[in-house]
Amino acid sequence: MRKRSWSYSIHVPGGDRTGLCRRADVETEIVGELCQQDGLYVHENCLYHASGLMQRGADEEGFYGFLFPDIRQELERVAQKRCCICRLPGASVTCGRRRCRRTFHFPCGMERGCISQFFGEFKSFCWKHRPVQRVRALQQGQNCPICLEAVAERPCYDTLMCPVCTSACFHRRCIQGQALAAALHHFRCPLCQDMGTFQKEMFRLGIKIPDRDAAWELDGYFEDL
Repeated sequence: MRKRSWSYSIHVPGGDRTGLCRRADVETEIVGELCQQDGLYVHENCLYHASGLMQRGADEEGFYGFLFPDIRQELERVAQKRCCICRLPGASVTCGRRRCRRTFHFPCGMERGCISQFFGEFKSFCWKHRPVQRVRALQQGQNCPICLEAVAERPCYDTLMCPVCTSACFHRRCIQGQALAAALHHFRCPLCQDMGTFQKEMFRLGIKIPDRDAAWELDGYFEDL
């Protein structure tokens, strides 16, 4: 069954670690919302990328269609699987490259340069087998159009390029923040304004683009202002 796709710091009551990644100190921009019910504390993105977990329920059942018995079964399955990055048990994400046995916690993978895709089969890839952009070197002294700070001299894990205009290069964290705000209906290249090809490439490179309207169109978005 195909998995279905959706910033502040997370606090778990009592300081307990969450189920699949055993981390309570990660921003929701990285791990998604914290789901909690019936003694379960699991991050949204950890659910989607747990290799042995599938959505067998309707969207309103369990957490995003992941049923509680299935989540507990997955917790038991990965209890002794050690993360190849932090070496702690509970690693639920497996590299999608054939014959690669690297397994890791979702946030550990993000910190190490792994890529997890938020479309189709929600595949994840380790730092060695992750998808890359094979393009020319960037102009020297180029800046991210979002934060206006310098980017790397060539596309890499932390620097992504628009595949259409090849002029827009931005930090992964910057373009991810824009994707979460603009969402599927409005997310496009900050410079050339291309949407279709740009979104396809960002999906491939592990950018999460929620399938909803832009954040500024949602009720309550301007309340803090």
